Amino acid sequence: MNLLTDIECRVLGALVEKDITTPDYYPLSLNALVDACNQKSSRDPVMSLDENTVRRALASLQEKRLAGPTDTANGRVTKYEHRLQEVFNFTRGETAVLCMLLLRGAQTPGELRGRTERAHPFASLAELQSTLRRLAERQPPLVTLLPRQPGTKEPRYMHALARDLPARGGPPASAAWEQATLDTDRLSRLETEVQNLKNETAELRQLLTDFRRQFE
Repeated sequence: MNLLTDIECRVLGALVEKDITTPDYYPLSLNALVDACNQKSSRDPVMSLDENTVRRALASLQEKRLAGPTDTANGRVTKYEHRLQEVFNFTRGETAVLCMLLLRGAQTPGELRGRTERAHPFASLAELQSTLRRLAERQPPLVTLLPRQPGTKEPRYMHALARDLPARGGPPASAAWEQATLDTDRLSRLETEVQNLKNETAELRQLLTDFRRQFE
């Protein structure tokens, strides 16, 4: 698989995002795509791309069969779409995760779960971890585990589509991946325990309210 430039990653990610979040306005005109690439929210880093730069990225993505103009000829303005589904046959969750990694770079499972909520609400961190692992086990891998940064507890993951990637953390079967899975499972259990405590507290408050009403 031909690897992508940072600009190609941004263009592809923007197309995927708008397909998921604003389907009524998708596919995108070149002008709308430029605006999507240059958004100041949900982007890391923030970019300032012009039409010619985005047009060149689209041409390169079309050569790689990842994006291109739509086949429909409705209207005078050419519109563009991604073709990830045709190439990879992703699940909704896999599409959401890869989209967010393309747009915002390396992230922890907790960050990914929060940021993919609109596109695909994962029931738990364990479900998200499973999705990351499936993407990493593809041939070639589409997600990689990054080495843990000093002073951090959560592992970070990055898409593997870019040319210039940080040092990788090894294949999914490595000790690093196993430890990352254990760390995420531990966080998932803590998340469940906290939610259970919140539920129990709410129930106790309601019981107390009902009890007080008996004496009013």
